[in-house]
Amino acid sequence: MVSVSGPTDPRISVIGTGYLGTTHAVCMAELGFEVVGVDVDAERVRRLAAGEVPFFEPGLEALLRKHLEAGRLSFTGSPAAAVDQADVHFVCVGTPQRPDSGAADVRHVDAAVSGLVTAGLGPGDLVVGKSTVPAGTASRLAARLAAAAPGAELAWNPEFLREGIAVDDTLHPDRIVLGVAPGGTAEARLRAVYARMTDAGTPVIVTDYATAELVKVAANAFLATKISFVNAMAEVCDATGADVAELAAALGHDPRIGPRFLRAGIGFGGGCLPKDIRAFQARARELGVGPALGFLAEVDAVNMRARDRAVALAHEVLGGQPANRAVGVLGAAFKPNSDDIRDSPALDVAVALRRAGCHVSVYDPAAAANAQDRHPDLHVAGSVMGAVTGAELLLVLTEWPEFRELDPALIRPHVTRPVVLDGRGALDARRWQEAGWAYHALGRPARGPLVPRERPPSGGDLHEGTGLDLVNEAADRGRGLQER
Repeated sequence: MVSVSGPTDPRISVIGTGYLGTTHAVCMAELGFEVVGVDVDAERVRRLAAGEVPFFEPGLEALLRKHLEAGRLSFTGSPAAAVDQADVHFVCVGTPQRPDSGAADVRHVDAAVSGLVTAGLGPGDLVVGKSTVPAGTASRLAARLAAAAPGAELAWNPEFLREGIAVDDTLHPDRIVLGVAPGGTAEARLRAVYARMTDAGTPVIVTDYATAELVKVAANAFLATKISFVNAMAEVCDATGADVAELAAALGHDPRIGPRFLRAGIGFGGGCLPKDIRAFQARARELGVGPALGFLAEVDAVNMRARDRAVALAHEVLGGQPANRAVGVLGAAFKPNSDDIRDSPALDVAVALRRAGCHVSVYDPAAAANAQDRHPDLHVAGSVMGAVTGAELLLVLTEWPEFRELDPALIRPHVTRPVVLDGRGALDARRWQEAGWAYHALGRPARGPLVPRERPPSGGDLHEGTGLDLVNEAADRGRGLQER
């Protein structure tokens, strides 16, 4: 424990150096604070201390090295070092889904606080929770601190990072939420930490513990609902012949709805949204208000169904005969600018096609190694061309900029059949059609090439009736549905 010399010069520790903790520690150093990161994983500590970020996040590694060299940032495996060197301690450990239920596992949060208490936490220290936890966790931990470390305070300051733009989200947040107990110094001290942001106009919401805990999960639940809504509309569009992209564009002009996150596709994934909506439901049931969040079960179901529907569409495009068919997949990460494959819809679809007997070749700019480690039997290519060469069907499943900007005319000579399934609604359908491709997407009528039709090269079809003619027939059927 260090003496507090004033509210304007806090010294900071970050407990847990996973995705959230590493980003927060580096960005606090960027704001000019002295920061020590703490983790029980000795190898992670070693790599961070050597200037190596163990995951992909644009811009983060350069900032890490900058502040290691400047001496503002260090890493250790000792909670005692955190208590000795800092007075504001951010808890940034994970809260994974429990294997026996959808509830959040908060054991790492409890262990982090226990480690600080054991190391000598006491008067003048502020513990700040950033982990996503069930409502009621903060009040429980505050009571524990009051008994075990009198004079220490607790605040809850939820994170709102988006993978791929986490540095900017940390340094330029759209809001700062402070859950504090009345009568303490936590609000003033955290305002000192975030002074540069608030001076730039970032709004601050000061509230109680429970409200601060609910903000993150409520935000994720709302976002998940919006994504699943448009994917539910895609199912209806497939049944009626309507076009979900045009429907979403019309809906987005309504200012009460807005256009963001209304792009139909294979759904959401990653380490936050799926886990958080399940944990939110579990906590609601524990509180006796389960029916209030019952709709999230269908949000989850729609999301998972989108993956199955993409696989079914791929089977249909392959004429119902997926075995031994060459399929190229672009994307393995759950979102672009990330190497995170946790609950990745893209990887799930690729693996499902592989299990159906397809010869699947996957390329991802950042997540290829993680995909290979998770699924050693999956062929991972080293480039876009490596994934698409010889393919009878190309699936674009993660909306990396290089995939959105891909020249369809350039890769067409390298595929056996120019057929693309746009799993994210990210491609310019007309551009691909003009380059001679048949275009498919969930919730959209099939669209054939806009150039004179060509038969595939000799031997291109492994099964009779599943070549480009079949795709064009499907496109004609789709257009017929639209006309009716």
